[in-house]
Amino acid sequence: MTLLPPGLEGLEAAFLIAASYFTSAMTAAFGIGGGLTLLALMGPVVPVAALIPVHGVVQLGSNAGRAWHMRRLAAPPILVPFLVGSLAGAFLGALLVVELPDTALKLILGLFVLAVTWLKLPALAFASPGVMAIGGLASTFATMFVGATGPLVNALFARSFADRGKLVANAALAMSFQHGLKVAAFGALGFAFWKWVPVIVAMIATGYLGTITGARILSVVPERVFRRVFKLLLTLLALDLIRRALL
Repeated sequence: MTLLPPGLEGLEAAFLIAASYFTSAMTAAFGIGGGLTLLALMGPVVPVAALIPVHGVVQLGSNAGRAWHMRRLAAPPILVPFLVGSLAGAFLGALLVVELPDTALKLILGLFVLAVTWLKLPALAFASPGVMAIGGLASTFATMFVGATGPLVNALFARSFADRGKLVANAALAMSFQHGLKVAAFGALGFAFWKWVPVIVAMIATGYLGTITGARILSVVPERVFRRVFKLLLTLLALDLIRRALL
């Protein structure tokens, strides 16, 4: 039990480790939902001050594992503008992370995801360097406050990648970079990640096992079913963000 950080019991740690497996499998199978679901499950268990930083490290490991497992589908050139925008978003977020409430960001994020998911917007502009750079900046800035911005990244990438495998793989690669920047920012701000190392390592390991399971499910799910479930999950997650902003 000495391996556990202050404030976390053994059964709670076991719950988090199991949750990492199932939420990672969910994202690998349907492209969305695991990050926000894990954040919601961690909320009642992890101390408030540690929630966003620890979630960020676990999501870094989970997304990096997914990106590696599906690396043959990666399209690095289209991601370069997104990554450049992410650098700017992380810098701005680090400057303001202790000053801004997350309520407005949750509301804006939820409304934006609904708009991108349901409105008939011009598809040709979404893969452009400018849109990708703005998307990287906005989503990385927001993730410093709300923790999981997978719905925003996936809503953007869904317009850029028609193939479901490429969508999942490239979103994982983008969010690996994004969570890496967030972790670096919290480390610079003085968060003591070392206290959480055993739990984080275990959660990343089970998360990779979940990725393997979810990738197998993805390979057998029909494209039409995948897109319908993906759109439904995006909508539910966006509505939940709006609900939490308004409560």
